Amino acid sequence: MAGRSIWTPANIVTMARVALVPCWLAAAELTLPSDGTGVAWGSLAVALFFIALSLTDKLDGYLARSRGEVTTFGKFLDPIADKLVVIVALCFLLEHGMVSSWVLLVVVAREFLVSGLRMVVAAEGTVVAASSLGKWKTATTMVSLSGLLLIRCLVSGPFLDFVSFVSYALLVVAVLLTAWSGVDYFLKSWKTVVGDE
Repeated sequence: MAGRSIWTPANIVTMARVALVPCWLAAAELTLPSDGTGVAWGSLAVALFFIALSLTDKLDGYLARSRGEVTTFGKFLDPIADKLVVIVALCFLLEHGMVSSWVLLVVVAREFLVSGLRMVVAAEGTVVAASSLGKWKTATTMVSLSGLLLIRCLVSGPFLDFVSFVSYALLVVAVLLTAWSGVDYFLKSWKTVVGDE
């Protein structure tokens, strides 16, 4: 019975997200960006695929809560799925010269920091309350990355310029929120880390 308990609808969605990340990357690597004169339909499909992966983050959370099936396995795998989706997309965009390596550095460094802190505070039996910063960080990051992927398929013109401006502006906000949320978590964990009572 315990072995079957992880097979909830929410966990199945999360596992599907993890499995689909390399499929998304393979599809993305096979597509070419628009030459500016016409829509690159393959790149559009890749962008829509990414948007679907992003939206399923809300779906598995909703299923788990609404069905009363929040599991330890889901708590473990869901953030991993989120990080995979974001980091793989950033690596792809970095490879194609669309984002700076500094963006990837901030995102990965923050995840290492927070993951390490979570292990330390959990070992000490301390619970650090989650802030809304993390949710805003995730949402802003997903929207900005979706926009950047759409840039690859659009025709040159005012709409492309608008999407580019908004996407890069949101990416800057996402990076700032990523750094801020990491600092916020560190400050909340400080007493546990240094051993103060």
